[in-house]
Amino acid sequence: MRWLLMVALVSGCVSKKKYDELDSQYQQTLSALQGKSDEATSLQSALAQEEARSAQLGQELEAMKARQAALLKDKSALDIEVVQMQTALAELAARKSQADARIAEFQSLLDKFKSLIDEGRLKVKIVNGRMVLELPTDILFGSGSASLSQEGKEAILEVAGVLGTIGDRDFQVEGHTDDVPIATAQFPSNWALASARAVNVVKTLQEGGVPVEHLSASSFAENRPVDTNKTKEGKASNRRIEIVVVPDLSLLPGYEELEKLGQ
Repeated sequence: MRWLLMVALVSGCVSKKKYDELDSQYQQTLSALQGKSDEATSLQSALAQEEARSAQLGQELEAMKARQAALLKDKSALDIEVVQMQTALAELAARKSQADARIAEFQSLLDKFKSLIDEGRLKVKIVNGRMVLELPTDILFGSGSASLSQEGKEAILEVAGVLGTIGDRDFQVEGHTDDVPIATAQFPSNWALASARAVNVVKTLQEGGVPVEHLSASSFAENRPVDTNKTKEGKASNRRIEIVVVPDLSLLPGYEELEKLGQ
């Protein structure tokens, strides 16, 4: 456009003053256009920066969403773990309560049988988780006999008076001998002798007030010694009657599941 103005000036169509005015306007327009171009470039640069920032924020947002999902998952797992722990603690507390009850029961028996224990006519012990009352057969029976002596009957009746206060529990009377064999017409083996002795103790316990439906008898002969059979004292220890307080299975962990399996 500027060259057109110069041509007009040379040809005399435009005065020098007019030319200068038009040239000044041209320069201003050119400068304005350059400014607009620079502004557009700056805006494009700013736009590119904002787009990059937006992309970065988008990535951060996705990362935060992933972290939130992980935290929610962890919280769910933690909630489940807390519930499981609370259940386990409740079960542990229940077991402790049951154990405390068994300990109290054991201590109560010790207190009630104190006189018999002090006289050496009875032992109270725990064997394989079972409460066991042990009476030496030398006090209860004569050698090779299943008939209770007077002293033995009195001891069994005294035991019966205590067992009758325990409650709805079962008792198994077990007969044990030493390893000296017996072969008489009445008792052809130690099995027979130990069995007869256990049965007679059961009958006496019943006489003493223990309900017969809570009593049973068994024989182990010489097969469960508590001492050596190589000494006189050991043999005497092995000749014994044991009254076992049968555990209440309903108090044991997992009883409900076992009961369902048996139905």
